[in-house]
Amino acid sequence: MRNDRTRPNLTPFTTSPRSSAIVTDFDGTLATIVPNPADARAIDGAVDTLHELARRYGRVAVVSGRPVEFLGDRLGVAGRDDVGMIVSGLYGLERLERGHVMIHPSALQWIDVVADVVERAEAGAPEGVRVERKGLSMTIHVREAPEHAGWARSFAEGAADATGLALHDARMSYELRPPVAIDKGTVVSELIEGLDAACFLGDDYGDLPAFDALDRLEADRGAHVIRVGVRSEEAPAELITRADVLVDGPEGSLAFLRSLL
Repeated sequence: MRNDRTRPNLTPFTTSPRSSAIVTDFDGTLATIVPNPADARAIDGAVDTLHELARRYGRVAVVSGRPVEFLGDRLGVAGRDDVGMIVSGLYGLERLERGHVMIHPSALQWIDVVADVVERAEAGAPEGVRVERKGLSMTIHVREAPEHAGWARSFAEGAADATGLALHDARMSYELRPPVAIDKGTVVSELIEGLDAACFLGDDYGDLPAFDALDRLEADRGAHVIRVGVRSEEAPAELITRADVLVDGPEGSLAFLRSLL
């Protein structure tokens, strides 16, 4: 049953937090979208709120396309074994938990392939196009140079065809990553398995598989789920339509998270 899009039912979470999961995206959800991805930071109060939630809830996690090294630093969990929050990076290819980093074994064989594509992209990118190195994957950003979106897509499609890397569209960007059958949906399915309540906060196309995972938990277990769509001018229409709850930007995400305390 769909929640009230302005007043969701949080009682199953707050009354049984140990059997509930809170999972969220990072960019555009906890952090404001910025021209240079390296400058992204969670908004004030978001990290402290996540840490407090991690002390109360059975499962708290951030699932993102960023590398766990970046996320661990931004979320205050790098090298720490005393924080229960789980960080899943590169759409599940990396995982940081209790200070330990785990890498999906099927992705390791693609490191050199990705590195070669990155070098070619950096050599040929028009002015204003950013090439983000992520180790196991890479992203071409055109936010500062939308007039070169055609070049970016053509390069990404050609690289995917030539190497076997999988191409994924995102907000003003194109990502190439190993063709491993894992995404936010498979990650979230694992994180919420067996729980009685779960929510996910997201703002982009890559977050829709996480909504699918909530659909399955609801159908299979009758669990209480809340799909939180983070509104922006670039948010996909499908995400807005499927969301049980709509919030405005990272500030709205933070307000929702605080309501779970």
